[in-house]
Amino acid sequence: MHLKKQISAKEALVKAQNLCARQEKCKSDIRKKLYDWNIATDDIENIIDQLIASKFIDETRYAEYFVRDKFRFNKWGRIKIEFALKQKQIPSGIIRKALSEINETEYRESLKNELIKKHKSIKDTEPYKIKEKLLRFAQSRGYELEISLNEIEKLQSDKH
Repeated sequence: MHLKKQISAKEALVKAQNLCARQEKCKSDIRKKLYDWNIATDDIENIIDQLIASKFIDETRYAEYFVRDKFRFNKWGRIKIEFALKQKQIPSGIIRKALSEINETEYRESLKNELIKKHKSIKDTEPYKIKEKLLRFAQSRGYELEISLNEIEKLQSDKH
């Protein structure tokens, strides 16, 4: 078995700074990396504090970037984005603020476009079954029930 060479806290800090410089990271991402590198718990918290102090880690900036990225490129809804950020231990206030940056018109338009694409792939002809599949799809993407139903109703009334 190959044992990894133990790196010092100083080396870990530099490595973590390089990681953060390349891509936006949150405390939990870096904590996991440091843990994987077998850094002592006291050193992990110390390194994270230094990264925050020197602005390598900024949870607000991270959350805003994450929300934009997951919404624009992955077409995720607010629920799925919020869940993912909670998994990364981002504070609720920061999550709420970042989610509020999503433009409501763009949000509904994105859901509508995803529903149209999904609708084309559904083989069923029964309106109830189609609605059920579209709703399940919207929910799996993390869109709110009310908004999803609203957009599905509009879509189905346009089809008739």
